[in-house]
Amino acid sequence: MRPDELKLLRRARDLMDREYAQPLDVPAMARTALMSPAHFSRQFRAAYGETPYSYLMTRRIERAKLLLRRGDLSVTEVCMAVGCTSLGSFSSRFTELVGETPSAYRARNHAAAAAVPGCWAKVVTRPSRNREAQASPGS
Repeated sequence: MRPDELKLLRRARDLMDREYAQPLDVPAMARTALMSPAHFSRQFRAAYGETPYSYLMTRRIERAKLLLRRGDLSVTEVCMAVGCTSLGSFSSRFTELVGETPSAYRARNHAAAAAVPGCWAKVVTRPSRNREAQASPGS
């Protein structure tokens, strides 16, 4: 992949990191990268190992975990705050990536994580499809 293409893909990835709570779709992200949607999707997957939608949902679930740990918002409020419009889809993706439902995650005691510096907590708590798949029963 050419360096100029990587630079354009980083622009789209940065957009997802910044504007995860906004309605974003592949055509909008592709416009940021100055590519057609199909080419953008192929190149993004080649560069980052996942589809643009998967990357965006990982960002949203990552932020949702933080909001759920705080405990002052309902699961529905968290769903909407991170840019998801369907509680069912949000709950399904959250459960897939985290390994438990948003309600169960919210109900858990997160006091032990409070002493962990934010930069390290972000690395440790980042949802990962690969990590969860390895830890799933029957693997």
